[in-house]
This record gives sequence, C-alpha cells and structure tokens, in this order.
Amino acid sequence: MKRKKLKGINRIKSRYGYLFIAPWIIGFVIFFAVPVFQSLWYSFSEITLTTDGVKTEFIKAANYYYLLKEDPVFVTNLIQAVTTFAYSVPIILVVSLVLALLLNQKFRGRLFFRALYFLPVIIASGVVIELLFMTTDANLSTAGVSSALTSSMFSVQDVVGWLGLPQMVAEYVADIINRIFDLVWSCGIQIVLFIAGLQSVSGSVYEAARLEGATRWQEFWFITFPMLSNVTVLVIIFTTVELFTSTNNIVIDKAYSMMNSGIYGMTSAMLWFYFLIVGVTMGIFILLYNRLLMKRWQ
Repeated sequence: MKRKKLKGINRIKSRYGYLFIAPWIIGFVIFFAVPVFQSLWYSFSEITLTTDGVKTEFIKAANYYYLLKEDPVFVTNLIQAVTTFAYSVPIILVVSLVLALLLNQKFRGRLFFRALYFLPVIIASGVVIELLFMTTDANLSTAGVSSALTSSMFSVQDVVGWLGLPQMVAEYVADIINRIFDLVWSCGIQIVLFIAGLQSVSGSVYEAARLEGATRWQEFWFITFPMLSNVTVLVIIFTTVELFTSTNNIVIDKAYSMMNSGIYGMTSAMLWFYFLIVGVTMGIFILLYNRLLMKRWQ
C-alpha cells in the first residue's frame, strides 16, 4: 500500500515537472526546431521573395557545389576561421586558467580585480557597446595591437627565419600578437567558470598533499587540473561557440552580408556547412581532451 502511494506521489511530481518545462518545450519547437529544419530545406533550395510570400525551388545540392567548387573565397574564409579557432582556444584557456588561479588567492583588492577582468563582458553587452560606439566612433570588438607597434618591438619574420621554420608560422605568430587584445578581452566568462570550479575543490585535499610533500606544481597538475576537468570541457564548448558565432568571424560576417542581400538559399547552405565543420572541430577537441587527459586522471 505504501509503495503504491509513493508511485502515485512520484507520478504527480513528474506531471508537475513536465508542466513547468512545457513553456520551454513549446518555445523550443516553435522558435528553434522549426526554423532549423526550415533553414536546412532552404539550403537545398533557391529562394525568391514574391508578393504571395516565399517561393522555394528544390535544386538538390547546387548551393553546396557552388560554395565548394565555384565560390573563390568560401573555402579560404573557412580555413581562416578554423585556423583562428585552433590557436585562439588554447590561448584563451591558458590565460583564463592562470588569471582564475591568481584571482582565487586571498589578497587585498581581490573583488576589485575580479570585477576588472569581468568588465569586458559588461562592456560588450548591447547597450554599453552601442553607447561607446556613439562616443568613440570605433569598434572595440575588433581592436588589436598595432602592427607598427609589434614590428618595432621585434621582427617575427627574423625570429622564424633564424629558427628555420616555414613562413606560414611567422604569419600565425604575428596574427596572434596582433589579436592579443581580443583574446584577453574574451576571457571574462571563462575566468568566472574556472573560479567557480576552483572554489568547489576542498581545501583538505591540498592539506593532505602538502603533508605528503607535494610541490605547488604537483598540486596543480595532480589535484587542481583534474578537479577542473568538467569545468574545462564546459569552457571549451562555451569558447568554441563564442568564437565560431562571433560577428568578427569572417564566415559569419559574410553570411550576414549575403542575408542582407537576399541570397537566402546560398546563405543557409553556407551556414549549415559551417555548422558541420564547427561540430567536427569541437568533437576533435573534446575527443583529444578525453583521450589525453580525462582517461589519465580517471
């Protein structure tokens, strides 16, 4: 009798749970699922706007064929976007983790410096950045280090030539230096996530490690970093989505311009192919992280 009563209570709780998430499910279907499948259909169609509405003509994979075989810039832009992502994610992860470790220490002014590093996230919000644009007439999201300034400090080409490395390496290093402001600017959310993960680690673990004679580096590599494994995966996913969907991304910028020009079918095909590359790239990053680090820690 008691078991039947418990089943009845659990069933009632489940109904209330579904009732509470019903608005989200309805919104997901109407505002996300339906547009996603509609855009997939558009990628295989030629779209024309008429007085009667949107007219679609199924043209199979013609849009994809044009992008990969005939478009002179799409593949180049795609390679540039993936290359930028490949070196940006490790730098953002390392910088965010180092700053989080520093900001998690106990010192005077800790709250001030935490707010200071989170300030770019607040500034990048719509209203604040719009007001800055009105007063400065500049785009802070694309600001970087002047190439004239970096060239006066040292020559990347000379260093690469002295090391005997390909010229392509010099171009990548120079691009990283010129975008260092953007990379640091993009670390606000990641720092907060890492600090939250660090504060969840019990202090007794570090005390036991110190009693065993562990060094600071051993504490970080065998305790701190493994304890942040799930947080690191979350940071990788968040950073990937942020970089690949940023308006500074050359592919996204091109898609916006094509969409404003009314080329809807080609734009849908471009973004779906881009989404496929993003998914594969994210999968490779997470697979390597799981194989090289997660299994070792487990």
